[in-house]
Amino acid sequence: MSDLVTLPAADLALAADYARQALAPATLRAYAADWADFTAWCRDRNATALPAEPITVAAYLAARAVSHARATLRRRLAAIGRAHRMKGIAWMPSHPAIRDTLAGIFRKHGMPQRRAAAICTAELRRLVATCGSDLAGRRDRAMLLLGFAAALRRSELVAVQREHVVFTAEGLRLLIPRAKTDQEGQGAEIGVPRGAKPETCPVRAMETWLRASGCQYGPVFRKIDRWGSVEQTPLHPNALPKILARRVAKAGLTASGMERLSAHGLRAGFITEAYKAGARDEAIMEHSRHKDVRTMRSYIRRARLVSGSPAKLVGL
Repeated sequence: MSDLVTLPAADLALAADYARQALAPATLRAYAADWADFTAWCRDRNATALPAEPITVAAYLAARAVSHARATLRRRLAAIGRAHRMKGIAWMPSHPAIRDTLAGIFRKHGMPQRRAAAICTAELRRLVATCGSDLAGRRDRAMLLLGFAAALRRSELVAVQREHVVFTAEGLRLLIPRAKTDQEGQGAEIGVPRGAKPETCPVRAMETWLRASGCQYGPVFRKIDRWGSVEQTPLHPNALPKILARRVAKAGLTASGMERLSAHGLRAGFITEAYKAGARDEAIMEHSRHKDVRTMRSYIRRARLVSGSPAKLVGL
């Protein structure tokens, strides 16, 4: 039997770099923050974070039960598990101490997750109406309309490059090199037709913004400095919620109940409107690039929650 071979550090570093790219940058940032919070909690209590005893993880989750949403707690648990697996340490999230503690937290403190309110055509018109003819207004109009018409995720919208957009007589073709459900980077191309109304036509808005910004290559949606000049730097994904919040405030829009107005609402709104207009599930999924029909139909269920309710049939 041959002796074990020690690989060069450069080879190991290259493999580690590719391993890090298996997850989206936003996910890696979230996991890093989650792991830092867990290790700090352990350090304050003289507990071992790696490897962590199941009861330690359970106690940590209990300590965050009131202040953190269930989705955050699940992500914290995933981050702790990833840290263990990356070090080759056995990890069992189904251990009774962890499983039962989490179940108890959800039972006592559980509440419905605040979903993104669907920004449908009526709301979109109000948002677009707040966009003036200045550079920021033209950029925001194009961004809102394209985000809606192409059913884009926030990360996809700010990642649009000029090279990804091809204009045609009928509209435009948009290349999405990589999406949330396309981790291998196979890419997808979708079409956006010209709108019937000039003020809400996504293709016309894009043409207007590209002319005004002078963008010939690189990121389409860029920062605008305090003097009103377009920078070369693309917008960060975190800038989109702030831009939307300003437009929402100007338009006087509010969300009801447990819903919240967010950039994801553009995507949810498109799916809702497409369903109401009679589009087939397959056509919607191809355009929105959903891989799981159950996820896509969750939007549709909300769209028909009242109109499709069997309560209509009981003679009230």
